Amino acid sequence: MAMQTYFMAVRYKGTAYAGFQIQQNAQTIQGEVESAMAMFLRLKVTLTGSSRTDAGVHANRNFFHFVIDIQLSGDFIYHVNAILPRDIVVTGVYPMQEGSHSRFDAIGRLYRYYISDRKDPFLNDRSWYLPFPMEKDKLINAAGTLIGTHDYTSFAKRNAQVFTHNCTIEKADWVRTTSGWVFTVQGNRFLRGMVRAMVGTMVKVGRGRITQSEFDQILLAKDCSKADFTAPAHGLFLEDVLYKFLPDSI
Repeated sequence: MAMQTYFMAVRYKGTAYAGFQIQQNAQTIQGEVESAMAMFLRLKVTLTGSSRTDAGVHANRNFFHFVIDIQLSGDFIYHVNAILPRDIVVTGVYPMQEGSHSRFDAIGRLYRYYISDRKDPFLNDRSWYLPFPMEKDKLINAAGTLIGTHDYTSFAKRNAQVFTHNCTIEKADWVRTTSGWVFTVQGNRFLRGMVRAMVGTMVKVGRGRITQSEFDQILLAKDCSKADFTAPAHGLFLEDVLYKFLPDSI
């Protein structure tokens, strides 16, 4: 049979994992999925991820792609999920055209960051507990600064091995909820640590610790020592990876 490319959508709680991408001597999302597939298919399949997430970060929908000379049937998802641990689930497998790439074909990514301002044992590994008042207008104004195409060096971890720090942010907004705050951001690409750095720095604006003008200068400085990277990983969710077209799942 000819080789077939598949995209695979996965949802996971990242608390127990050292990140998305496979690592030696560490439990990762990719490692668990590859092991489950090998157990069911009885052959090794190498997965390529669309978006890496750090240790402790969660995803409602992230993607892998793989190429295989087997025509997968609908029971593949059922059997792989039966093998996977309870905090990882395959939600779809999509037969794609030859040459499709889950990372390079993505046209955007959507993240949400959750902040809880009250102590809640059911949110402590899925939100940043921050029991301090913040001003909504200040948060929204800071988020508005981020929209557009900018050099986001200030909000990237050092030694990020990328060809450019320019990204285009299409949406950035804060919403007040009954339990705290939610920051939603959508863009064509994100740098390592970028969303958490933006959140940590905007929180300083919302709490009145820095002004809007100072926040604007941090973006323009292109200096990551100026931003605040203290927002913990467990508040961050990769909500979706966006493509122009996905066929029906098997």
